[in-house]
This record gives sequence, C-alpha cells and structure tokens, in this order.
Amino acid sequence: MSIVRGAPVSILAAILAAALATTGCASRGSGASSSGGGFSIFGIGRTSAPARPATVPAGLGVNSYLWRAALDTLAFMPLQSADPFGGVIITDWYTNPEKPDERFKATVYILDTRLRADGLNVTVFKQVRDAQGQWVNAEVAGQTEIDIENAILTRARQLRLSNLNDRG
Repeated sequence: MSIVRGAPVSILAAILAAALATTGCASRGSGASSSGGGFSIFGIGRTSAPARPATVPAGLGVNSYLWRAALDTLAFMPLQSADPFGGVIITDWYTNPEKPDERFKATVYILDTRLRADGLNVTVFKQVRDAQGQWVNAEVAGQTEIDIENAILTRARQLRLSNLNDRG
C-alpha cells in the first residue's frame, strides 16, 4: 500500500488503463475455451474466458436476450447511452407526467453472456424537487430495482421462447 499512496496519480491512472486494456484483450479473445489452446498474458494455453455460447451473435458482448429485454423494458425512458459490447445501458432522467416533482434514472449492467438472473444488475436513481425548485437526491425503494430486474428477465425469457418456437 505504501507504493500506491506515494505514487503520482498519472502513474496510477496509466497502470489502471493498462490493466483494463489487458483484461479486455484476455476476456474478448478469439473464443478459445479455457481448457485449451488460447493465449493470455499469463501463459500460452491458459485463457480465463469461456467459449462464447451459440446464443450470443458475433459482435455482441453480452446476452442478446437480456440486452433486447432491457431496451424493451426501459423503452419509456429516454436513452442516454447504450454499449452492447460492455453491456451497459444508461437512461436519461424520466419524469412521469402524473408526478412532475419526481424523476428517475436507471443504469443496467448485463454481466454475462448467458441468460441468468445473476447476469443482470439494475441501479435506479431518484430525485425530487424541493421547495426552491431544485432537484435533490431521494431514496429509491429497494423493491424498485428488483422489480425492473424481474421485468427484464421475464421479457428475456419471452424473447428466447419466441426464438425457439420460430426455429422448430
């Protein structure tokens, strides 16, 4: 820890950037399985990234059903940013016309290439207007994030079933 405390911020930033770039290269490799023949910075034939499942189309870094379901579920909110390779969706502030003194913003992280409940994380932010007309942060009910995650998972399952029914 003493090395980190005394190091200039620019050196730490360079180390962090190099680590993130290296991690990204290792995890986004050629799709080699962890049991054979890939390359990593830790040695030949040892990659930590599992083979990409057949349900994920080439070019998309996350589960396509979770990605589409998250976009569908949050379609009522304005979209600020969407990164299909990193699996991050960020909405802009949304104000319900029936409650103009509160607004919400959501961030969705898709963490896996598989359709799994733990491959999804939703964070919701809430602001309310105070007496001076300024927006101030407010507490979000814990169930809100869970409900959005469940809605995304339900939609993802529907999309997957629809895709399976179209094939057979």
